[in-house]
Amino acid sequence: MTPFEADVAAVLDALQPGEVVSYGEVAAEAGHPGAHRAVGRFLRHHGGHHWWRVVTSTGRLVPGNEAAQARLLAAEGVDVRDGRVRPV
Repeated sequence: MTPFEADVAAVLDALQPGEVVSYGEVAAEAGHPGAHRAVGRFLRHHGGHHWWRVVTSTGRLVPGNEAAQARLLAAEGVDVRDGRVRPV
């Protein structure tokens, strides 16, 4: 794993049930602001790491995995409607 990947994995692995963040927030917290697309690539290539807790900056779910992501988030008490996470 590269240093970037290790940084991102650490942020993702620290997320708690029901906690939802954007790709950009993960990148910034990992010390790599602006690397939101690289976070997406990391998630595509490295399963696990609580991927379902990461959404776009507008709250949109992962394209192609919306049903699975919505199910996993709902199980953690997150309000998901129309393919988006709803603010609390």
